[in-house]
Amino acid sequence: MTMSYRTLGGTGIEVSTYCLGAMMFGAIGNPGHEDCARIIHAALDQGINFVDTADMYSAGESEEIVGKALTGRRDDVVLATKVHFPMGEGPNDRGLSRKHVREQIDASLRRLQVDYVDLYQCHRYDVATPLEETVQAMDDLVRAGKVLYWGVSEWNADQIAAAVNLARARGWAEPVSNQPQYSAQSPQLSAANSSGLSSSVTSTACSADSNCSGVRGPTMGPVTPGRVSNQASPTAPGSSPSSAQRSS
Repeated sequence: MTMSYRTLGGTGIEVSTYCLGAMMFGAIGNPGHEDCARIIHAALDQGINFVDTADMYSAGESEEIVGKALTGRRDDVVLATKVHFPMGEGPNDRGLSRKHVREQIDASLRRLQVDYVDLYQCHRYDVATPLEETVQAMDDLVRAGKVLYWGVSEWNADQIAAAVNLARARGWAEPVSNQPQYSAQSPQLSAANSSGLSSSVTSTACSADSNCSGVRGPTMGPVTPGRVSNQASPTAPGSSPSSAQRSS
C-alpha cells in the first residue's frame, strides 16, 4: 500500500489521505488495550500519520490507549483530539467555554502523555458560549504551545464562516480543518473549502468479527481557497443546537 499525503488546510504539515479514528478504542468498542495498540501500530506501518481521538471517547480511555501506543513514535504522528462533550456532572464540565477548554486540554495532554497536540477540534458548536470566547480560547492554546492548530467538527456553514472571519478580524489563529459526516454535497464541505480548511470526513470500518474502528478519510482539500463573506456574523445567526449541545 502506497500512502499519499496532503497539506492540512493552510498549514505547513502533511497528513496521510487516511486518518485513523480512535472512537471505538476502549469500553464502548474494543476494550483490549493491546489489541488497540496493534491496530494503531499497523496503521502507522502502512504510512498513516494522522490519528484522531476525543476526550469523551470511552470517558478518556481512548486517549489513554492512543498515548500508550504512541510511546516512542509521537514525532511520527499528527495527533488530533477534540473537546465539547460532558466530562463530568458539573454545569461547567461541557461545552466550549474558556474554562472547560483550558481544563480539558490539560486533561487530554495528561492522558495522551504528550506536551502538545497537533490539532485540537471543537467537537460540536456551543450555542451557550459566545463564539468570540471560544475562538480566543483556541488562540490562547496555540500561543501557549499546547496546541499547534485547531479545527471544528460538525459545525454548519454559517458557524464555520463566522469563526474564520472573527479570527481574521482579531488576528487570532484560524481554524484549519473541518470534520463533517461524509456527503459530497455537504454545505460544511463547501464552507470549509471556501475558507481554505481541510475536511476529514467520517466513516467506520468493521472487520468480519465486528471489531470496528473509526476511519477518517480521505482527507480532502483544501480546494483553492476562496473568500468568506465579510458579512458573516461572528455570532452565527440562525445556527441551531444539535443533540450534542448543553442539554445533552
